[in-house]
Amino acid sequence: MTAPGKRSGRRRREPTMVPDAEFSSYYGRPVVKPSPWQADIPAYLFLGGLAGGSSLLAAGADLTGNPAMRGPTRITALAAILASLVALVHDLGRPARFHHMMRVMKPTSPMSVGTWILTAYGPLAGVAAVAEARDLLPERLDEGVVGRLLPVAGRAAGIGAALLGPAVASYTAVLLTDTATPSWHDARGELPFVFVGSAASAAAGMAMLATPVAHAGPARRLAVAGSVFELAMSRRMESSMGLSAEPMHQGRAGRYLTAARVLTGAGALLAAWPARRGRAMSRIGGAALLAGSAATRFGIFHAGQQSARDPRYTVVPQRERLDRSTQPSR
Repeated sequence: MTAPGKRSGRRRREPTMVPDAEFSSYYGRPVVKPSPWQADIPAYLFLGGLAGGSSLLAAGADLTGNPAMRGPTRITALAAILASLVALVHDLGRPARFHHMMRVMKPTSPMSVGTWILTAYGPLAGVAAVAEARDLLPERLDEGVVGRLLPVAGRAAGIGAALLGPAVASYTAVLLTDTATPSWHDARGELPFVFVGSAASAAAGMAMLATPVAHAGPARRLAVAGSVFELAMSRRMESSMGLSAEPMHQGRAGRYLTAARVLTGAGALLAAWPARRGRAMSRIGGAALLAGSAATRFGIFHAGQQSARDPRYTVVPQRERLDRSTQPSR
């Protein structure tokens, strides 16, 4: 028994006297405002992943003496990061806004950190790609100091770009999960890993398209590993998200993510197909992996937008957390 005037050590919950409210929003407005981002942003997410994964493949090809794959992957990395920056700046509206983000370095801001990652990565990817132009140099330059230094600079820059590649591929996932958008925020534990796997499969798919089949073995192996990792982490992510995973199976997001799973799985199977038996299969598999990676980014993007428009995905998890906090301790 508890002495008069003293509270019991066990916390009790008062019975609810009013029925649960219907899910609605103030004057029909969402509880969480959807982001103002347009199609530029999912394209930016995809292209950044393609660039980071390609730099990893390029460095591996350089270190193992595979110039047939090194050249296309270095050029892909540079082209993808430039296109990614164009998409980002176009969404920002004015190029000066990207420059303004470099005024400070704020470790707690994914956007600030990401800006500095891109600023460091871009020139490295550029130098590595320029090193592939040695064959275009005049003979007097190719045989001189420039011709001797260019491969060394290209290798050093390529390795630097490869070290930053995983960050380039995954920091955008951290950027999304740092928001209050339910389907992005609740995926914070696994989404960076999904993006890394997707980036690996995209880079491998592009290398399978651009590299002679006889030299594309490392890309095919990376395609299988990246695809399996992406699909496994996507499944784990959805199972851990609870209610906020629903938008990933509905509407435009559901169509994109269903296509992503089919294309990524098919691409992995075709990548595992022996190259000597089906060169066309290797090419089709590469295209499927690229399309599947893009569909993943667009699907995740639209899932977040859909979850922000429906107040249920904000209110229900809040109530569940409140219920857990008020349950008697044992």
